[in-house]
Amino acid sequence: MNRHIEAFLEMKSAERGVARNTLLAYRADLEDLSASLPDPSAADESALRSYLAGLAASGLSPRTQARRLSCLRQFYHFLLRDGVREDDPTRRLDAPRQRAALPKFLSETEVDAMLAAAQLHPRAEMLSAALEILYATGLRVTELLTLPRRALASDAELLLIKGKGGKERIVPLSDAAREAARPLLKAGGRYLFPGRDPKAPLTRQAFWRMLKEVAMGAGIEPGRVSPHVLRHSFASHMLARGADLRSLQVLLGHADIATTQIYTHVLAERLQQLVEAHHPLAQAAVAQRGKGH
Repeated sequence: MNRHIEAFLEMKSAERGVARNTLLAYRADLEDLSASLPDPSAADESALRSYLAGLAASGLSPRTQARRLSCLRQFYHFLLRDGVREDDPTRRLDAPRQRAALPKFLSETEVDAMLAAAQLHPRAEMLSAALEILYATGLRVTELLTLPRRALASDAELLLIKGKGGKERIVPLSDAAREAARPLLKAGGRYLFPGRDPKAPLTRQAFWRMLKEVAMGAGIEPGRVSPHVLRHSFASHMLARGADLRSLQVLLGHADIATTQIYTHVLAERLQQLVEAHHPLAQAAVAQRGKGH
């Protein structure tokens, strides 16, 4: 193997304490580069662009291509730092665009089934309240589990939530969520959802396990259910029923509207249904199909 690649791997192992599997991945990536470019330490930007184009043409996923480019950036930065090169040929190389994964969410019927199943769980009071609040507000799981009891003690219609980065936002609380939380207010302690140690909140892991049990009781594949799926369900159902993206951004606590735009697939489906239901040409096509039968 190229001596500069060996030096790079030794540096990663000795200086950075990189995990063994990561080192093996670096080695495999740089061996692949060496197979295409006999002297990778001397490669210029054009050669690397051609190499990356070959990765795309071979069918590698954008995620894998991006990982390879990350390895190359680190390798050539190492060569620049050690004086082997006077430039970094990866400086102007762009990572491949990765398609944003569409959020997974439950149907409204499935959410209703989850809420009904929660009432039959051994910890029905806690789970019913948690699911009602999650689905009514779209809170992140940490925001839910760290809710102080006093936040709901005054029968408030609004919750003040401290989200990522300490940013605060206000979210409305439904009547059903307030009613479900009422039995929990009788207990003492700081948190609405305390863990085994009443001075600490319920852990994410414990809540996740109980959520899977509720999913099974609702007849839903447990792998499809998580706190974040319920957050996605809240957002998707709100948008499908007419909420606008800016309002949704505020409710979810997204710093950037671009993050909220992952839900526009729901809006697109709703608009398509509106066109099919109300556009005169679409109605005429439906009528024509009816005559054909």
